[in-house]
Amino acid sequence: MNQQNLNTMTDAVDFILSIPVADRPAHLRHCLESIQQQRALHGYPGNITVVVAEDSREPHHIAAHKALVAEYRAKGLGVIHFDLPEQYRVLQGISAEQRQHLGRLLTTQPAERFYRKGQAANRNLSYLKMLELTQDKTRTLYYLVDSDQLFLPEINYFQHINDIFQQTDTLMLTGKLVGDPPVSPSVMAANFLADVTAFLHEIAGYAPHSECSFHRDTPLPGDAAYHDMAKMFGFEPQVEYFDYRCPLTGEHDHAACLETFAERLQAFFFGEHLTRKTAFQDDGKPTQLAPARTIYPGNYIVNFDGLKYIIPFGHLRLRMSGPTAGRLIQAEIGARFASANLPMLHRRTTDDARDDFRPGVEQQQDAAIDISDEFERQFFGDLMLFSVVEWLKHYTLEQLLDENLLQQVVGKVEADMLALYQAKHEAVNGRLPELEQWVRQEQHWWHETPAMHKVLQFLRNIERNFSDQSQAWQQIQSASHREARKRQIMDALMQYRGERAVWDQLFIA
Repeated sequence: MNQQNLNTMTDAVDFILSIPVADRPAHLRHCLESIQQQRALHGYPGNITVVVAEDSREPHHIAAHKALVAEYRAKGLGVIHFDLPEQYRVLQGISAEQRQHLGRLLTTQPAERFYRKGQAANRNLSYLKMLELTQDKTRTLYYLVDSDQLFLPEINYFQHINDIFQQTDTLMLTGKLVGDPPVSPSVMAANFLADVTAFLHEIAGYAPHSECSFHRDTPLPGDAAYHDMAKMFGFEPQVEYFDYRCPLTGEHDHAACLETFAERLQAFFFGEHLTRKTAFQDDGKPTQLAPARTIYPGNYIVNFDGLKYIIPFGHLRLRMSGPTAGRLIQAEIGARFASANLPMLHRRTTDDARDDFRPGVEQQQDAAIDISDEFERQFFGDLMLFSVVEWLKHYTLEQLLDENLLQQVVGKVEADMLALYQAKHEAVNGRLPELEQWVRQEQHWWHETPAMHKVLQFLRNIERNFSDQSQAWQQIQSASHREARKRQIMDALMQYRGERAVWDQLFIA
């Protein structure tokens, strides 16, 4: 490590946290409580300020968020509500010329519709608020957290992160997520159906009122085990399926186990994976660093100089923005973008998943759930991510202005992505009819129970979102739609360096 570049901060620096939130009071409460517990359990001596960056559409949710801010301020947590009018004023405080270049990073939505701007735009606006709150930029770290994530009580995050930035020349630090997967259900359906099938076939062989058999120790899922296309990220499949771990405690039977399982199946469409949640594994080395390539948008920290390394492309509303930005930042600063074993607990859903706002997921009548918007954004987010990965194998960031080369790379990746998605599409639709027919068989002890109807409801939603007739699949197969999205992606990549240059000017020391 180059000692001349080491941070010279004193023992306990200040932290400013940003929590972007849109219509999620229950999530925000859990998140703030986990920060409060960090203070109570570990007693970090530096100042901790929390900025709740509002992005809600519903007035009653904004009021609930404000009430939570007041509640936790009364408990001694330094929390601030960064509301929509103030955000708009902060945006207008940037010169008109700069706003013209930064509109796609900071939104161009008018004052009367200044909500649900997207996590990237809202996060970037909160950077400006954190900058305003900074008293000493040499002794401040900026921590970006999502409202659906929690600090684990067993980890002393603030002290470990403080130590890392003091002892290394890190500019940006990220940690992974445990709990629910950080991807869309659109790329988890094949392996989830495999797990559902295995569970149902096993429980069918047990007596309904005998003691539950689903509390045994089974292998824990590893990195990307939830992802249908984990090979794209360099991970090999671990096992054919993962067992369901029954969450019930006390005496209960297989009928209760199945009912609990069936009740939570619909949460899959909101991002919960019942069988492939990941768990924190303490290696005893919380400050040991590894090279990073993915930004986990709800779990990263920068110092003042690192504020320049933004998550771009928010105007596209694509998924995989963190991995895409991570590859670009890695190409720029190398080992100064690092990761540590300091994961956050990711909870996509609350007790009633229907109450959770999730962009691109719509709860309709008769328990129908439509994820077509999120599915479409996942495919083209993957296209953008792997176009960047492919580009950086051969070219530099500065060469992104070469439209002809970029078009060739995006076209190649598009063909590869279509083949991968087609294979998983066929896997899902090949398994679905057989599983539904088997579930309906009269000899099963669950025949005509509420649990059976909930399983069939889940399978209908799988068909609704993954069949040949689904809206998302039609869009992905549409050459004209793909062409329009590719033009957007290429334009965003070609504008990246120019937009970053303007953004960087806001953070010149």
